[in-house]
Amino acid sequence: MLRINRVLYPTDFSKCASHALPQALNMAKEYGAELHLLHALVLHEGDPGNAAHRLPDMEELYQVLEENAETQMRSAVEEHGSEGFSVKRAQVRSISAPGAILDYATENDIDLIVLGTHGRRGLRRLLLGSVAEEVIRLAPCPVLTVPERADTVSTSLVQKIVVPVDFSEYATLALTYAKELATVHAAEMHLLHIVDEIVYPDFYPPITPSGGSITDELRVQSLERLRSLLSGLPGPESEAEIHVRAGRAAPAIADFVQEQAADLIVIASHGLTGLSHILLGSVTEQLIRRASCSVFTVKAFGKKLF
Repeated sequence: MLRINRVLYPTDFSKCASHALPQALNMAKEYGAELHLLHALVLHEGDPGNAAHRLPDMEELYQVLEENAETQMRSAVEEHGSEGFSVKRAQVRSISAPGAILDYATENDIDLIVLGTHGRRGLRRLLLGSVAEEVIRLAPCPVLTVPERADTVSTSLVQKIVVPVDFSEYATLALTYAKELATVHAAEMHLLHIVDEIVYPDFYPPITPSGGSITDELRVQSLERLRSLLSGLPGPESEAEIHVRAGRAAPAIADFVQEQAADLIVIASHGLTGLSHILLGSVTEQLIRRASCSVFTVKAFGKKLF
């Protein structure tokens, strides 16, 4: 069973953040973990051009905001109940919400971060950025993201888990987590491999199929590899349905999840940063923006929960 002793739920009291609270509470109850509620006061006081520097009493403003945040954090937990686990509320002053979350997670040895996501895409995401994406890339522990569009009623009931598999060591790690979660929730597990579709110009000779199709040989080989990977997992033998599809990874996974009405995706993140991240992007981040359900992101580095 996974060892989850401390769950961190960062909140800015938005609808998006509140959507993730039931899942954070459920994880704390399920594992008897301590729930940390964190609110970051971000006033950008480090920016010398900020108008806030000309306010008469910044400390008084901070105190008002902190008192209001404390009231909201207390009422949020009381509304849902905190029986079976302890709650710790914290506020930090910072010029960056992701930085505040990451620092708190490291300093308090957090095992799991639960975050709400807006699911922004395109130009809007480029302009507004994403706290969740930065946390996912750099967090020292797994991150569970809950999209604002997800059904809050079903967040405590996981019946179907999808695990995208690319046959890397990171995918094997994600599958190990998924097996544990499937056992705890008595959930179905679905392994999915996406054969990345290559679309050639019309004047190229027909080297390989395109347009969403794959050869029978490639499908059979992929299915055999998935079965082998599943049988090689540590612990008792696991049952799972296996699937092979063709397409672009993130959209194909999101479409499959919606077709299956899955409750949870378990996927690994390589933790790319800097130029590598800019050039390569991240299937995990694309999937989080598209997925209709929660995503449990396993880190290729940092803390393991076994």
